[in-house]
Amino acid sequence: MKGSAPKAPKSRNVLPGFGLSLGFTLLYLSLIVLIPLAGVFIRTTELSWTEFWNTVTTVRVLAAYRVSFLTAFAAALVNVVFGLIVAWVLVRYRFPGKKLLDALVDLPFALPTAVAGIALTAIYAPNGLIGSALAPLGIKTAYSPVGITIALIFIGIPFVVRTVQPVLQDLEKDVEEAAVMLGARRWRTFRRIIFPELLPAILTGFALAFARGIGEYGSVVFISGNMPLKTEIAPLLIMTKLEQHDNAGATAIALVLLVLSFALLLLINFLQWRVNRRTEAV
Repeated sequence: MKGSAPKAPKSRNVLPGFGLSLGFTLLYLSLIVLIPLAGVFIRTTELSWTEFWNTVTTVRVLAAYRVSFLTAFAAALVNVVFGLIVAWVLVRYRFPGKKLLDALVDLPFALPTAVAGIALTAIYAPNGLIGSALAPLGIKTAYSPVGITIALIFIGIPFVVRTVQPVLQDLEKDVEEAAVMLGARRWRTFRRIIFPELLPAILTGFALAFARGIGEYGSVVFISGNMPLKTEIAPLLIMTKLEQHDNAGATAIALVLLVLSFALLLLINFLQWRVNRRTEAV
């Protein structure tokens, strides 16, 4: 037809179409995540509500929940502070051995958790290199909540560093230089310009480190001492129930741990969403 514009060629995606990709995604998530988690709920139905409530509210179980959540929360907070410092040093400075230090950050990912637990216990035990120096000061590290927190710090710090590091690399230095030229001091520049950009990544790193700490077992079981009501963690209590062939009791404890962890992660994701909206509005 005269005067009609030629049709633009239809763009083709490298990956399959949306429908096929979404189908594969849902199938994969169902097989790997949703169905195993649903199995926890289904297995718990073997218990009546009274049996379930009596299982998850015993003094020993509540103490294990408290130890797991408090130590994971404390370790995640410590990792936020020192992980941000490590990421800052790796991005903003050049020094000999920088690549080696950058590679060491990923060591907790590659190291078997049992090896990490044995190594930390050997160092922080009362007769260990660091534990023997702290013992005369009245500071007990191994076989205490402090030792559990140390193990979770070791396991969780890569999550914060690797989450914050790419954001720092993408930050434009022109805005920081402009703030300095206008008379802003270093702390104010960091607080008003840099930190708001890093806050979503910091919250993500905190959530990942916190979630990993709640479910960590291998690196904690050696340094904790596994004392009921004192240093016993919830994952160890689940293993104890399984060894006693109390599968329903183990899944009941796991279900509460799952629900609480999911609720806290939803809260953190909500805070991250609010921060992102506020940053985009500015």
